[in-house]
Amino acid sequence: MRIVFTCLLIFVISLNANAQGIPPLSIQKDDNDTETYTIVEEMPAYPGGQSALVAYLSENIKYPIEARAAGVTGTVFITFVIGKDGKVANVKVLRGIGGGCDEEAVRVVSSMPAWRPGYQKGKAVIVQYNLPIKFSLNNRKDE
Repeated sequence: MRIVFTCLLIFVISLNANAQGIPPLSIQKDDNDTETYTIVEEMPAYPGGQSALVAYLSENIKYPIEARAAGVTGTVFITFVIGKDGKVANVKVLRGIGGGCDEEAVRVVSSMPAWRPGYQKGKAVIVQYNLPIKFSLNNRKDE
């Protein structure tokens, strides 16, 4: 429970960092002296905003048959990098639920269209982004 709360807290902080004036945090540096940030002045945005992101996920995620048969539900926490060009890369599971849901979440996030990149001091930068994806079953037979 503590890990879930921490992941959700990190997600909320990353979404609200700009409004609170929190300075950028560098988490990695590669050989090209390119920093990967977790919080920047202007966070990356999915084309069309949060509602479009939710619509994309709900339209593209297919509940895995194995997970459906086993009654697997829960939230898969995904982390990925949004490049300077807005492309999604390095998609990984932070915390999974199994039953094929982790792989499905990675597949759908990996196929996302380019985002508007994050900006720090007026320049596009690489930003690590965390995204919770909820898998829940209902009793509809048409899914």
